[in-house]
Amino acid sequence: MEREFESTLLENAVGELSRLPGIGRKTALRLALHLLRQEEKTSDSLGQAIIDLRHGIRYCHECHNISETDTCPICADMTRDHRTICVVETVKDVMSFESTRQYTGVYHVLGGVISPMDGISPDQLQISSLIERVAAGDIDEVILALSATMEGDTTNYYLYRRLSSLPAKVTQLARGISVAGEIQYTDELTLARSLINRTPFSI
Repeated sequence: MEREFESTLLENAVGELSRLPGIGRKTALRLALHLLRQEEKTSDSLGQAIIDLRHGIRYCHECHNISETDTCPICADMTRDHRTICVVETVKDVMSFESTRQYTGVYHVLGGVISPMDGISPDQLQISSLIERVAAGDIDEVILALSATMEGDTTNYYLYRRLSSLPAKVTQLARGISVAGEIQYTDELTLARSLINRTPFSI
């Protein structure tokens, strides 16, 4: 097969960049050519930052948020309310809630939602560790803060069934978030109001 570019190095760079989400080959080529026009230290800094990110970031052993240590800064902060757990789908959702500055509890990142169509079952998510956290005691409330999608609602229901026998109160976000809306795309004001006005979970 004939190569698309005369340079193997350029071809390899475009190939790797185009593997990133939302980056097609035309955009990848534009980025690669942009880097070639910059000073070498710019590309070196970018490359080193990516290497440091991949090798330095780990997941918190408690909540599964990203961290540079075994325990993330949120879980390590003793001024936060460790008796309230906000259950979210992804790390992006943690960032969204933190940007509202309205939530002072801790989190639990599932790593996704139950989706049979995509082959994602409960045992592929961080559900067992959530149940263990709540079952260990000292938890007053679990806030189910998943996106208002069919998959999110399915996961909410599954979590409620698993948590209902435990003493912690189970609540959900107020429906200020539009149906089929994802947490990460919800504006800060709406997200804050949905959190503040949360209600007991109901089927």
